[in-house]
Amino acid sequence: MDNKWVERIDDLANRRAKIMQAGGEARVAKQHSQGKLTARERMEALFDEGTFVELNDMITSRATDFGMDKKAVAGDGVITGYGKIHGRVVFASSQDFTVNGGSLGEAHAKKICLAMDKAMEMKAPFISMNDSGGARIEEGIDSLAGYAEIFLRNTIASGVIPQISVIMGPCAGGACYSPAICDYIFMTQENAQMYITGPAVVKSVTGETITAGDLGGSSVHAGKSGVAHFVYEDDLACLNGVRRLIGYLPDSNLEVPAAVATKPVDNCEAIADIVPSNPKAAYDVRDVINCFIDNGSFFEVQPDFAKNIVVGFSRIDGETVGIVANQSNYIAGSLEIDASDKAARFIRFCDSFNIPLVTLVDVPAFMPGSNQEHNGIIRHGAKLLYAFAEATVPKISIIMRKAYGGAYIAMNSKGLGADVVYAWPIAEIAVMGASGAVAIIGRKAIEAAEDKDAKRQELIDEYNNKFMNPYVAAEHGYVDEVIHPAETRDKIVKALDMLKNKEQERPFKKHGNIPL
Repeated sequence: MDNKWVERIDDLANRRAKIMQAGGEARVAKQHSQGKLTARERMEALFDEGTFVELNDMITSRATDFGMDKKAVAGDGVITGYGKIHGRVVFASSQDFTVNGGSLGEAHAKKICLAMDKAMEMKAPFISMNDSGGARIEEGIDSLAGYAEIFLRNTIASGVIPQISVIMGPCAGGACYSPAICDYIFMTQENAQMYITGPAVVKSVTGETITAGDLGGSSVHAGKSGVAHFVYEDDLACLNGVRRLIGYLPDSNLEVPAAVATKPVDNCEAIADIVPSNPKAAYDVRDVINCFIDNGSFFEVQPDFAKNIVVGFSRIDGETVGIVANQSNYIAGSLEIDASDKAARFIRFCDSFNIPLVTLVDVPAFMPGSNQEHNGIIRHGAKLLYAFAEATVPKISIIMRKAYGGAYIAMNSKGLGADVVYAWPIAEIAVMGASGAVAIIGRKAIEAAEDKDAKRQELIDEYNNKFMNPYVAAEHGYVDEVIHPAETRDKIVKALDMLKNKEQERPFKKHGNIPL
């Protein structure tokens, strides 16, 4: 090897060493002291061991204003590349808070966009890890344009490849909208923050004193705003959660999720002991779900938000299914604004990525009240109707107990396009409950009766006997079969197998106009 080779190889080694140093030992130590991994450590933890390949590691900011040329670092505060998760290729970006606070400038955004473009070309999932002070003020409009380029790519990729955002530090201002367009948002418990306007701005405008965590911490977004889907204790646990989610998903909308080896379990004999026949008695619908899915496979989405509806991924005979279920132990499983939004978005994701849907129905109504009406329950509830009606994946419904009125229709009813509808013998499918119905249709008879209470009870009994069962719906073709609850898994397995080759043509259109 001649001297020029030696010189150039030494120069390459020095450049690589500087890239590996990130923001320097002191800043790395500070990152670790806050319980955070570095950007590079996050990449290594995300991917299968030894598979991460870095892209565009030497891209550097061209900005010179405000002394930025003296702060320029190769890589510009973000690591991008690809690797494998469960042996499958996935692309990712990881912002480096130790370099200029992970702020986004023109070069930083370019690196992320190049990785996103490659993910789309390869039809592979894209994961963005966020830990940034936001837009790089020194780069002005170029920084804002960089965000716009990312948002555009998020939007074009939506429904084509899975997109996951992981918030592991601050994510402020316009930066929040890339995660918001993505399919799923993960947050770490202590360090993650998302807010459009920071505490200082809030105080200056409203006079309210509030901390960053109270404004946009993980508990806020997991339980109140519904922005976050998953929360984990720390970086490592969060990335393991991302890895778990990827296991349920296909690489793109051109594929179906890969089947995995699981342990099939059928505990449906226990269902009759879990679900009380009294329609007013509560139970945990997750106990029902665990009776018919593969052992330990339920991965709940947004468990702390809109608890009246449960959504998540499971496996049945090793294959991914999406579960949507009314939760009777929280406001009786009624549908309201947040539950409608939560379920509709999950349904549309499953439909985009060829994941069959199993719906468990036990719903008394859309939530009544002026608060719901004034905040748009009509508009929000329509999202749920729209999502089920729009979906062309296999759709199976189990009517467990109550199925009343418009809420029955919204929960994947036959009329909305459910492929197979089963009902248990205790199912009640009607416009409303017996007491409410009799108060309307039996009002004159009750008023004319000598013993009004006896007449009311007589009419209630008559209504219950005639309508509060699944057999009228079965006679009219709205229920395909009334089944013993012990048969639930077997019926679902056979229906999914029958529906594997389902094809459904819809009229050509650019896209529908979902009531947002």
